[in-house]
Amino acid sequence: MAKTYKTSETVDFIVVGSGASGGIMARELAQAGHSVIVMEQGPRMGAHEFEHDELKYRNLSGITNNPAVSPQTFRKDPSETAKRMSGRNPLTYARVVGGSSAHFNANFWRLHEIDFIEGSKWGPIEGASLVDWPITYAELEPYYTKVEWEVGVSGLAGASPFDPWRSKPYPMPPLPVKSSGVLFERGARKLGLHPFPSPMAINSVMYRGRPPCAQCGLCGGFACEVMAKSSSVWTMIPEAEATGRCEVRSDSYVFRIGMNKAGRATGVHYFDKNKVEHFQNAKAVVVCANGSETPKLLLNSATNAQPEGLANSSGKVGRYLMFNKGGGAMARFENPLNEYKGANVTRILHDFYDSDPKRGFYGGGGFDARSGGPLTWGQSVPKGTPSWGPGFKEYLESYTYWMNCSGHGTSLAQETNRVDIDPELKDAWGVPAMRVTYKDHPDDIKHAKWQVERAVEIMDAAGAKQIVPGEVGEASGGVHLLGTCRMGNDPATSVIDKYHRTHDVKNLFLCDGSSMVTSGRGQPTLTIEALAFRAAEHISRFAKANAI
Repeated sequence: MAKTYKTSETVDFIVVGSGASGGIMARELAQAGHSVIVMEQGPRMGAHEFEHDELKYRNLSGITNNPAVSPQTFRKDPSETAKRMSGRNPLTYARVVGGSSAHFNANFWRLHEIDFIEGSKWGPIEGASLVDWPITYAELEPYYTKVEWEVGVSGLAGASPFDPWRSKPYPMPPLPVKSSGVLFERGARKLGLHPFPSPMAINSVMYRGRPPCAQCGLCGGFACEVMAKSSSVWTMIPEAEATGRCEVRSDSYVFRIGMNKAGRATGVHYFDKNKVEHFQNAKAVVVCANGSETPKLLLNSATNAQPEGLANSSGKVGRYLMFNKGGGAMARFENPLNEYKGANVTRILHDFYDSDPKRGFYGGGGFDARSGGPLTWGQSVPKGTPSWGPGFKEYLESYTYWMNCSGHGTSLAQETNRVDIDPELKDAWGVPAMRVTYKDHPDDIKHAKWQVERAVEIMDAAGAKQIVPGEVGEASGGVHLLGTCRMGNDPATSVIDKYHRTHDVKNLFLCDGSSMVTSGRGQPTLTIEALAFRAAEHISRFAKANAI
């Protein structure tokens, strides 16, 4: 029977958010003997309740934050008045138990050693804040390994000459290669590049009681109906609940962190499913809400003592928002590829991972071969293709002949790119909504265009009959939400320390994409989960030493 706590009970920890980091935090703290409540704004859904409905999930906010009830505003520059965007929010994420780990593509790249020391390596970049992390790859490596074995990752260790060192191989072999992977590999090897099997948080074989991938073909944006995807709702959360010390409280929207006069967190204010307000007592709060919801919660929790928002004496809460900028190309081949089957990605390459001053701009990243669902693909009509009539019909019917060569790259941290609170807009609960300010750094644009050129070369070498270079425009939103509560040793320039404790509030911790100091090269979830394992270990140690 699942554990339940009364709101009047004071639990050891409240974890806000049940996604990639929140699920790990809950399991680790509960297994260490602490009482834990996980607060999740969205519902809890069984595997059979998830759908492969592209229209509903991609266009109608099936399991994501719905702009009708959770609106956001957007602007490119602080001098502009932010406005609501038509049809969608600029920052998109799942709102269910499991968070975005329920619907992610499941690409699981480690950061490389260079990612942690780029500030020292490259020096200052005009208009950006490129700084070192307060931890190194060597410090995080054991936790990368722990994620791969505890959560479940398929891959082939040593397959890439560019991979950082690792202490253990992957626990599962790679997923079967798809047509797109075969063609991508063919083109890349022709150019002297080094493609390799994609590390994926998807089971290739039976693992820890969960079945292998059913090859359904719809991963990105969809939850896995057979539980083969290593989402926290199938992996960490059940193990947290199995301790008898963890309650997952779904349909619970945390809108403010409670504080006392001594400057300590006392719990959280939240709305239940019926929009009734409650307060849950806790000895400490760990916010794992994501890189946009975490700063929003801190800013909306301002007090007389901390009028600019909790943990914000530095003024950095919400600042340095990063996405992952990239560029690629669509390609059509002579024969059907049947890309509607199988996991989305099976081959990648990291030959261009590092930044190279010879390119004339900062930026690095990787490429993968992938496909999208037919509805999403059908909405991406290439220039010159009719959008009605026989020509459009022929294009739609050619879906199975196409694939994407997708580039994933860096985004530079800029202080003006941020999440803060809109001065006027409120959500359906009456809570002040978030305002997003974002403009790509010029180097990010240059790097994305450079990636488009490389993608065209790879697809041409693979024998594509038609290639459509991707268009690189200025970002108006993203799904990788990083850097808004960055970690650092100096309280004047960061929000949390290297153990994820906020500099200003001793019993308030943050751990999700907001903690990241640089953007990495395009796939941040593995790093977010490794940080969560590491943070949970230290937080539990602090608690047992009565140091919270």
